[in-house]
Amino acid sequence: MAYDGKIMRLALQEFEKDKNAREAELRDRRERIFQKQPRLRQIEGELHATMSRIISGALRRGTDPRPAIAALRDENLSLQAEKRELLERMGLPEDCLEEAPACSLCGDTGYRDGHVCRCLRRYYAREQKKELSRMLDLGGQSFDTFDLDWYSDRLLPGQSKSEREQMEGKVYETCVAFAHQFGRRPENLLLFGAPGLGKTHLSAAIARDVSDKGFSVVYDTAAHVFERFETQKFGGREDQETTADVERILNCDLLILDDLGTEMTTAFVQSALYQIINTRLMEKRSTIISTNLSPEKLAQRYTPQIASRIEGEYRLLAFVGEDIRKQKKRREQSR
Repeated sequence: MAYDGKIMRLALQEFEKDKNAREAELRDRRERIFQKQPRLRQIEGELHATMSRIISGALRRGTDPRPAIAALRDENLSLQAEKRELLERMGLPEDCLEEAPACSLCGDTGYRDGHVCRCLRRYYAREQKKELSRMLDLGGQSFDTFDLDWYSDRLLPGQSKSEREQMEGKVYETCVAFAHQFGRRPENLLLFGAPGLGKTHLSAAIARDVSDKGFSVVYDTAAHVFERFETQKFGGREDQETTADVERILNCDLLILDDLGTEMTTAFVQSALYQIINTRLMEKRSTIISTNLSPEKLAQRYTPQIASRIEGEYRLLAFVGEDIRKQKKRREQSR
């Protein structure tokens, strides 16, 4: 699983912010308890002071301090019993003065056995959603809100399936399976069709589900992606932000490249698109390309190598029907 450095930094900031808030709350709670019962402060001080001397002495001698700590616990049973009794009189739990980590797996470090712990992955997923929500309506565009009623169920002459049957049976179900099975094996999708047929909606639904699983997702327009590649190439690698953007595009678990074909197609764009597609295929990273162009038009617009890789390595999903935005506008005007 690849982690986006930019998103991880934001996640770590929030992770540490919450951790510091819990530590501050513990300090305040301890101080309130000590003010109500000063003897508890004395007991805590005695226990910690003795513990510190034993650990320091063991470390100086180069011995394991754990046996001495265990012996200390036995020697201070009376202090511990007094502490429990005082807390009980105050109606407080025995461990209310102790620091209990929010995550028992990693002890609030964020890492476990050299890997990102699930607690930090939750922060990562949350920050990634914020980033994706700048361009996608993750709240409104989900699989549950994808309305197939906008597609005609009439069977036209020469067709074996209606628009709704094609959109549901092939397009919608394929996108749902792609999201639900993400991570098992690399897959790539080409979403093509006229504007207003649901390509962005299903892209957002996939991004939402894949992000919820903790995978890194980058969604961006083709024009902006190519602009970042051009800035990196001709602006110099000393531009750390641009270089980081390019690395995110190439290395994320899922790249959603939107509106391919709306950019000005130059030799550089052809080269950058080939680099993106080929690199991600070689490294077995999934990509979704969304375009208003048919596969035939893409083949005419881009190089044979690009067309070959898309047609050979991507599942081609044709979006059909009438522009949903226009249908909604007509419905509103008729009210």
